[in-house]
Amino acid sequence: MQPLFTKSTILLVLLYTAKAEISDVDLNELSEQQNAVKINKCCEPNEIMVDSVCRLAKQYNQSVWTPVFKTQDGTITSVKYFHYVNGVPNCSTTQQRPIFDLGSSEDELNLLSDGRLQHLIHHQHSSDYIKDDPQITNVYSIHDVITIPEREPASYVHKQDKYCLDKTLMTSSNMTGLYASVCVPEVKNWKEASFLMKKVINPLFHAIAMVLFLIVAIIYFVLPTLRDLAGNIITSINICLIVSQAADLVRIFTEFSNHISFMVTDVILYMSLLGAFFWLNSFGFYIWKTFKSRNVFLRVTDVRKYCYYSSVVWSSVLLMAAMAICAHYLLDTGIDPYKKMRLSTTIYIEDVEQETIGWLGIAVFFTPIAFTILFNLFFYITTLKVIKRINIYGRIHYKLKGCFNLFVQLFLIMTMSWIFLLLSWLNFDGLLYAYIIVNLLQAILIFYVCVVRQSHVMFLLRKSCCYAEPIPTGEWGDEMTHMNGGNY
Repeated sequence: MQPLFTKSTILLVLLYTAKAEISDVDLNELSEQQNAVKINKCCEPNEIMVDSVCRLAKQYNQSVWTPVFKTQDGTITSVKYFHYVNGVPNCSTTQQRPIFDLGSSEDELNLLSDGRLQHLIHHQHSSDYIKDDPQITNVYSIHDVITIPEREPASYVHKQDKYCLDKTLMTSSNMTGLYASVCVPEVKNWKEASFLMKKVINPLFHAIAMVLFLIVAIIYFVLPTLRDLAGNIITSINICLIVSQAADLVRIFTEFSNHISFMVTDVILYMSLLGAFFWLNSFGFYIWKTFKSRNVFLRVTDVRKYCYYSSVVWSSVLLMAAMAICAHYLLDTGIDPYKKMRLSTTIYIEDVEQETIGWLGIAVFFTPIAFTILFNLFFYITTLKVIKRINIYGRIHYKLKGCFNLFVQLFLIMTMSWIFLLLSWLNFDGLLYAYIIVNLLQAILIFYVCVVRQSHVMFLLRKSCCYAEPIPTGEWGDEMTHMNGGNY
């Protein structure tokens, strides 16, 4: 009985040992499957890129893409487990660029065994039939952005979620190869004119414009005789322009913005711009209504009247902003920017990949501006007719005529700047550069017409700053100073 017991014990031990080894193998196998290499595939599993658009492979009698793994030195290796992650890369605020590897091209794409993508650039390669392909020549090469130092090898490795790779078919030349869309960090080339204009000169001009607007606002707010209704409106216009310049300055540096803050800066920019035009329209309405009145000796600087204008202007701005935001989130059916990148080889700059307000929301903001321009034209024409019919001018008439001339000048300056802003959205760098210059000219001209060209303003500045004399004050501002016998 003892030998039989010994044999049974040995058999049980062997069975348990074999079961433990099998369990360990299953666990290792499961762990390897869970840690499979992730590969970003641009299209769906049964699709390939046909002329940079995802199409079903069977429609073109093509096989789907099968990944070939390599080491960084170019040696082919094998990966036991991998799985696809379909879709375009998540480039966040950086740019996205297409790359073609068609065998004879200077770009070579190697899929590394850890799931990263290696991009090699061979500058000695060239092929006429590849250069003649419109699908390749119409896209910007990655070399336009990355400057390769002499001692640095032309090799770039992209992380797993910063690229997508797939098989491509060029129908014009019936060539097959690899297509990749990669996230390329923006390299700041200080010698490039586009970078200088957009990232250096544009912020500088915005800063100068903000300073000029601030000087005008301070002058009309500090000097007592300028704090009438017209002066308060000019101060409000300049404050709105300061806010719009600050919001636009934030928009320039897109790499420091996330989606939410970029959306907020858009809304602030358009609200402040709309507010500036509403205040300008109020300025024109005030002059038109005063000239149409039989008695021009009105208490035009009444605080209640300015509060009335303020309530109308800001309630209208808030109403338009609410309508624009609702239109953006509820009615705007724009294409998602990441899907748009997937269906086209067009290069979208970093601004597009941010969550910006859509065209419908912009239209809600800018349509009232267009109407204020029409209303201001009406105020200009009708007021000019009234002025021509007046035979006898009093001091208040002269003051109102000066306000009318200032209104016309501000109207022309702000309207031209707004038109150039609209033109800058077209896909022409020249129009964008023109708007950058016009934006600074707007601030310079507003400072000139509101301060330098106004002789009484210059007189008050010299009297307060140079001669240190007290500035005459009046309950109702500049007009009451005229009526009480004050002269400049």
